[in-house]
Amino acid sequence: MKYIIGIVGLFVVLALAWVASNDKKNIKYRPVLIMIVLQFVFGFILLNTDAGNFLIANIATGFGLLLKCAGEGVNFVFGNMVNDNKYTFFISVLLPIVFISALIGILQHWKILPFIIKYIGLVLSKINGMGQLESYNAVASAVLGQSEVFISVKKQLAFLPDHRMYTLCASAMSTVSMSIVGAYMLMIKPEYVVTAIVLNLFGGFIISSIINPYTVKPEDDVLEVQLEKKQSFFEMLGEYIMDGFKVAMIVGAMLIGFVALIAMVNGIFTWIIGISFQDTLGYIFSPFAFLMGVPWDEAIKAASVMATKLVSNEFVAMMSLSSGDFNFSDKTLAIVSVFLVSFANFSSIGIISGAVKGLNAEKGNVVARFGLKLLYGATLVSVLTATVVGLIV
Repeated sequence: MKYIIGIVGLFVVLALAWVASNDKKNIKYRPVLIMIVLQFVFGFILLNTDAGNFLIANIATGFGLLLKCAGEGVNFVFGNMVNDNKYTFFISVLLPIVFISALIGILQHWKILPFIIKYIGLVLSKINGMGQLESYNAVASAVLGQSEVFISVKKQLAFLPDHRMYTLCASAMSTVSMSIVGAYMLMIKPEYVVTAIVLNLFGGFIISSIINPYTVKPEDDVLEVQLEKKQSFFEMLGEYIMDGFKVAMIVGAMLIGFVALIAMVNGIFTWIIGISFQDTLGYIFSPFAFLMGVPWDEAIKAASVMATKLVSNEFVAMMSLSSGDFNFSDKTLAIVSVFLVSFANFSSIGIISGAVKGLNAEKGNVVARFGLKLLYGATLVSVLTATVVGLIV
């Protein structure tokens, strides 16, 4: 029965993308089918095989060591502010982002990350039927982040038509920045974080290929990546450390605001209609959670967590999920967890359009105009990934 529900859910996701398509007649179904198959293959390997378990265990161990090193720096500065054996979200989860950001800067400076990103993008471009720029951008977004990635292609923004801008922005919203992956792994299981990152990479192309189909002409398919200005090693290191600290502070500020607002809205809803705002969202989105593979008796609670991510951000939803109040089954936990690993939420519309506008005002206005459609597509990517995982686990 679960396979029937999951397959129906898969068709519903693709149908919802098809309904919003700009050009239904020119959808390339072959690359879409290939990428769906690859999602199942990679998902199965990562979640159900010894090789996948070994890979994820080593990735988790690696991030664990990095977070331990980050903890040394954090404790040196803030150690006296925390009681022994007490957990503080800002200090334990957000501040290690500073160290991870510094590492990313070092790998960028030594040209290691640009090399990896470029050639993974080239391989993906052969699979997805899109341009090299789109493929590069998808991989780079998963490393650099949804706003920073546009700096690396800023020279090309002015020459890109609107349909290519949509794909670039959709990829950025469907992925997550490598600098905060370690923070995610402190709240949800590493295997779900890694699986979501890989599946979302393909999912972004699948949904964009349906919603926004087009063909890139060979003469337009030129990949010119704007390298960062020449800096000394320590200039670069200081810049990335400060960037990491800014990210930690911004996420912390957003959490304070969103958690407080949700608490207020929950109180108002409970006072007026007798159930909280999150439970109300749970009832509305529960059919979608059920089609993703969540058992019906858990669908409302699972949907409330998913909807929380949509209206606030993934950190707020992950905090809610990791609170231990839900007692979800392993399958539901897997589905909800992978759904949460992306930047698909309302605030990301402003973040991406603002980042693009800072580089090219005209293109920033274009992004703002299709902002809701961008969020629609990125949310379908998360639903698609969760549905695939629901069929695998």
